[in-house]
Amino acid sequence: MEKIQEIIVVEGRDDTAAIRRAVDAQTIETHGFGMSEEMWRQIDKAVHTRGIIVLTDPDYPGEYIRRQIRTRYPGCKEAFLPKSEALRDGDVGVENASPEAIRQALAGARAQSPASRDDEEAFTTEDLAAEGLIGPGSRVRREQLGEALGIGYGNGKTFLAKLNGFGITRKEYYEAIRSCSDQSDQE
Repeated sequence: MEKIQEIIVVEGRDDTAAIRRAVDAQTIETHGFGMSEEMWRQIDKAVHTRGIIVLTDPDYPGEYIRRQIRTRYPGCKEAFLPKSEALRDGDVGVENASPEAIRQALAGARAQSPASRDDEEAFTTEDLAAEGLIGPGSRVRREQLGEALGIGYGNGKTFLAKLNGFGITRKEYYEAIRSCSDQSDQE
């Protein structure tokens, strides 16, 4: 079983159990919105010793928790599970994902760079508009592209920040767009 050096920050004990079925790793549980000072001390120690990977549920509460952690620890690694991989009987959560989906999410973990990108390399709203990633009917397309790039879903503004913050290259971007288009054509 693959060993993960960083400590994985998850929401609860069922998430910890799912992680341990997939990889050999230590976790810290936030217990949902109940993020205690003790939990913050544990995360702080982990950040300064082994590093962390944030893997929260692909839903609003999970994104809220992720933002709280990222605000305190900019540059921490983040892993994203596609909602489709974390869904079982209408329930969305890391605990519902297969071991393979969890391994893939962790393998794609990335850290956002606090430094801004070179203006010539930075993505713009015009780039998003040209690919139908903003405007009417763009939500599904962003979901698909976020999954393909391993950066999760976001509204137009958030998605643009993720593209630039996670250092997605134009080559990765266009390959993922092509891959999503190929999948749509096959359906």
